[in-house]
Amino acid sequence: MSDTPDKPEKGEKSTWTGKAALAGAAIGSAALAAALLYASRRKKGDAKASPNDAPETD
Repeated sequence: MSDTPDKPEKGEKSTWTGKAALAGAAIGSAALAAALLYASRRKKGDAKASPNDAPETD
C-alpha cells in the first residue's frame, strides 16, 4: 500500500504550479493593460467637456 494515487509526483506538481503562475501573470498583465486603457480614455473624455462649454444653470 505504498502507492498513493492522490499525491502527485514532484515533476507533476511543479509543472502544474508553473502553468498556474504563467496563467496568473497573463491575467494580471491583461488587467493592467485594461486599467491603463480605461484611464487613458477617461483623460481624453474629460478634456472634451471643459467648464467653458458647460451649459448655464441657475
